[in-house]
This record gives sequence, C-alpha cells and structure tokens, in this order.
Amino acid sequence: MLTYSRTAAALTVPNDIVASVGSKSITLAEVDDRALQQTTGTFGNMRLAQALFEARRIALEGIVDELLIEQDAKTRGVPQAALIDQEITKKVGPVSDEDIATWFQQNQSRLQGATIDQVRTAIRGFLTQQRTLEARRAYVDRLKTKTVVRVALEPPRTVVSKADRPTKGPATAPVEMIEFSDFQCPFCERAFPTVAKILSEYGDKIHLVYRHFPLNGHPQARPAAEAAQCAAEQGKFWEYHDRLFGDQTKLGDADLKKTAGELGMNAAQFDACVDSHKYKDEIDADLSAGMEVGVNGTPTFFINGRELTGAQPYEAFKSIIDNELALKNASR
Repeated sequence: MLTYSRTAAALTVPNDIVASVGSKSITLAEVDDRALQQTTGTFGNMRLAQALFEARRIALEGIVDELLIEQDAKTRGVPQAALIDQEITKKVGPVSDEDIATWFQQNQSRLQGATIDQVRTAIRGFLTQQRTLEARRAYVDRLKTKTVVRVALEPPRTVVSKADRPTKGPATAPVEMIEFSDFQCPFCERAFPTVAKILSEYGDKIHLVYRHFPLNGHPQARPAAEAAQCAAEQGKFWEYHDRLFGDQTKLGDADLKKTAGELGMNAAQFDACVDSHKYKDEIDADLSAGMEVGVNGTPTFFINGRELTGAQPYEAFKSIIDNELALKNASR
C-alpha cells in the first residue's frame, strides 16, 4: 500500500528519511546520489526548486521500485533476474507489423519524411520499450498493494496572494487550483477542456480560482480580461469565459460586447463598464501577483501551491491532484 505523509518542515538533511518500503528506509542522501546525476535539460524551464524536487521524485520512485522487486524476489526465493523475466519480460507481447504501421500513421509529422521501412526497426524498439515499461509498472503496482510504502518527500509550494476573483467549487475543497490565464493565448485555449475535465472528474474536491495574466504580445487579451470582469459583475463570468475560449477569433471590442448581449447581460451596464476600464486595477493586480511568484507565461497553474506550467495533459494534473488528496488523507 502506497501512502504519503507530510513533514513538519522541508527535508534538507541528507539523513532525513524520505520513504520506506516495508521495514527498509530510504534517505535523502540515497535519493540525491541518483537524482543529481540527471541533466538540467530534463526539466526544461522549471525553476531550480521545482526541478530539484522532480529529480528527487523520479529518483525516489526508481529506488522504491527496485526495493519492491528485491523484496519480492527474497520472499519468493528466486533470483531477481528470473523474477523480472517472469513478471515483466515474458508479459511483453511481440510488436506486429500492424502495430508499427498504426504508430507510423499516427506520428508521421514527427518523422521528417522518413518512410516506414526506414524507421521500422526504430519503431519496433520504441514500442517494445514502451510495453516493457508498462509491464514493469503493472508489476510494481501489484507489489504496492501488498507492501506498505510510505513517501515523505515534500514538494516546493508557492504562496499566491489572495484576491476576490471568479471561482468554481467549494472554498473548503482539499485542493485549490489557481489558474493564471490569457483569453488570447492558444495554449490557454488548449488547456480549457482539460480544466473542464478536471472539474467534472473531481467535483467538490477542487476549488478553482481564475486569475488574469494578459501577455504583452496579445493585444486583445487585456480588453477581454477587463470585459470578463464586467461579466462577473453581472454574475456571468464563467459563461463569458467559456464563450471567449470557445472562439478566440471573436475578441475584438464589438465582439466582446456582442457576446455579453447574447448571454443576456444588461448591455448598457456592460458597455459602460468596458468603456470606462472599470476593472483595469484588478487586472493589474493579477499581473503583479503572478509576476511576484514567477509567472512568465500562460497558462500557469498552482495546485495547492505546486506549479504546473503550460497546456499539460490531463494526466499531469491528475498526478499532482491525486498526490495532494493522498497527502490530505495522511494528515487527518
């Protein structure tokens, strides 16, 4: 069974125990011996604290997996190599020509014009490796149901200044997700359905806070942000938000006002609000709050203070949210 626990303070001492597998403890020094061998390029543009945590998390996951397999081999009285062959290698099905053709068709844009014959061997190797990793993960997951695994590696957290902004979900939800976004940003548009899926899947476990971060390179983003706040004044923020992300070609001044009318708002009130830039200071405050915590692109999310940048896949959000829910349960 995999469990998480919160530590009173950040782990900084090499002898700190960051995880245990059954009765075997893992120290921060053991993790860093492996984590610090990774290249900085692995973590892209992450800030140092976040990159270090990710390196440690990946290293710790590997050490835990190895200990689980080692302990299973001892329990069953068989060599590790034989066990890995039985539980992983032999469960990896062969890659067929049809599998290769399907992958080739789905990924031609990544292959720079190469023919299927030129990349057949490479695709076969890639798919075999992928299936091997999946088989290993399935095996380790089974072991975790039989062995107590405790993880106490605390992620870095960012405190974002509070503001009265549109929200979804109860304020008492165990997970707060703050989104800094830009209505003209294509990556924010791409993240829009992912956020909707998160809210649908997790329900009242998520408290979403929307913060404005119109980028300088997007001239229609600030007027759209101010207009959205005018919509919020009439209780229509989320309907307006959804319409803007539903069609980013309609962000001109006339379009912003037309959308408000289509949503049944008081046109005179909305137009006066937009024309007077009534909510300029609120947008400036969001920009300042974002810059204070290092936001330099959109979308940027803070999930209980844990930063996630860009139009990440649903699985990236799920990993953090599930971990946070586990941490909340562990602290009860």
